[in-house]
Amino acid sequence: MKYSLAIDIGASSGRHIVGWKDNGELQTKEVYRFLNGMTELNGHLTWDIEALLYHVKAGIAAAKKCYPVESLSIDTWGVDYVLMKGDKEVLPCCAYRDSRTETSVSEVHELLPFPELYRRTGIQFQPFNTVYQLYADKMASRLDGVTDLLMIPEYLMYKLCGVKAHEYTDATTGGMVSVETGEFDEEIIDRLGFPPELFPKLSGPGTVIGEYEGIKVMLCATHDTGSAVEGIPMEGNHPYISSGTWSLLGVKTLRPITNAESMECNYSNEGGVGYNRYQKNIMGLWLVNELRRELCPEKDFAQIAEEAEAGTFDGLVNANDPAFLAPQSMKAAFDAALRVPIKEADYFRCAYRSLAQSYRQAIDELESNTGRSYEKLYIVGGGAKNEYLNRLTEEATGKKVIALPIEATAIGNLKIQLEILEHDQI
Repeated sequence: MKYSLAIDIGASSGRHIVGWKDNGELQTKEVYRFLNGMTELNGHLTWDIEALLYHVKAGIAAAKKCYPVESLSIDTWGVDYVLMKGDKEVLPCCAYRDSRTETSVSEVHELLPFPELYRRTGIQFQPFNTVYQLYADKMASRLDGVTDLLMIPEYLMYKLCGVKAHEYTDATTGGMVSVETGEFDEEIIDRLGFPPELFPKLSGPGTVIGEYEGIKVMLCATHDTGSAVEGIPMEGNHPYISSGTWSLLGVKTLRPITNAESMECNYSNEGGVGYNRYQKNIMGLWLVNELRRELCPEKDFAQIAEEAEAGTFDGLVNANDPAFLAPQSMKAAFDAALRVPIKEADYFRCAYRSLAQSYRQAIDELESNTGRSYEKLYIVGGGAKNEYLNRLTEEATGKKVIALPIEATAIGNLKIQLEILEHDQI
């Protein structure tokens, strides 16, 4: 029996999950969990990468005490990265919600108008895309002497095994990978004046890159949504929502869709394991999490949802409004959007109902742009546990919601590892 370890790190927490096959069925066991979050440092929102690495190693040690782990892989959120000068980090490691791209976006679009950038990469506009973050680094002279750009999971695996790999699915989130070649777009790199040595050939999920304490270090779909889609036990091909801090709504397609309608609807084309993920980012449960932190941290999410459902307030906000990306006060952001006094539970009711409406709009756009209609909508991740939001989503979209409260990302991560271990007998 072969055992693999999935290290799945999100913006608010991480977990280590061991997986193995028993009579052909995947079995899993969580062995370690830790908190994660952005920290403010010198006016910037940053990630504590030293703490992340500490927890990565601590979780591996916990797994080894219980199971003969043969391989491991790490997935995280996309777009964020660590710059290196040889084996030395260029700190701080800025987080995607930081405001440093406020000026770099327009500078990038002066050199590469967004319609051309979209045609080349198929990636939706988000002010935190890697391309804008990296140009902000260039403007701040942070690229001087830099030898490597490693996405967060690539950096963590480098610290384990000493190999600087570059994985395809996570690279596509940044807005610099060509939809035609599946490699970094040399024209984009040249036009923006980025050091070309930061953009080597990409490796696919399933590539073994090294070892850590006798355990094979392997690339999964290191963008967590890429692994999550692999982990959905879906019958046929239907739209999905990976519901967490962000809601990633999309569908598998054979090839990228980069027409004007997709650009106007702000749909992305991100790398999958043998397919394209045609999807878009929706603000997600970040809205609810931040409201809870500010208004009622003592309440659990089940109570919050129950009180929201019992309300009557019908106001809505645009869940994707940039005002909700990183406000000093989420309550104040809702107040500014609604312009009416409301009760505590009404903030949550508004957030849930607004999310459901944003899902409806995204589904309508998806069906129009793909030329297909769908009957089902699969929901995985933490949001799949929210029965109130699931009902609202079913009512809003008219689709049969299949909510699977499973660790889909870890399952997808493990699925990739175990297939390689079993088929290649490595």
